[in-house]
Amino acid sequence: MDQKKYEIGYTTGVFDLFHIGHLNLIRRAKELCDYLIVGVNTDELVRDYKGKTPIISFEQRLEIVASIRYVDEAIAQTDLDKLKAWEVLRFNALFQGDDWMGHPRYIKTEADLKTVNADMIFLPYTKEISTTSLIEKIRK
Repeated sequence: MDQKKYEIGYTTGVFDLFHIGHLNLIRRAKELCDYLIVGVNTDELVRDYKGKTPIISFEQRLEIVASIRYVDEAIAQTDLDKLKAWEVLRFNALFQGDDWMGHPRYIKTEADLKTVNADMIFLPYTKEISTTSLIEKIRK
């Protein structure tokens, strides 16, 4: 079955210690939309919800993401509320790794987005790598 193609897509993340899992998410999202906006979580936002500061600064992470050929626009994400992001960006689909499928935050996000006719699309998570696993390797 062919996947629907969206006009404007949105995905977000910390994108700390940028790795192939990040690239896979962005590439898969771009395959499903004409224009891809990528929100990069600010350092303050990450501290608020994860209780830690990214290793790579927000400004550098934003520049890295903006330089990827699949990304049409990279922006600061200062809030986890995707409906607030939709109010500004008017995206047709939010792309998220399927490791978040079933999480209460994304059950609510999907319901919120339905109210504005935007779709929540879960994409395959790259299981063999994560920023956390990279940090653990570096610390050994």
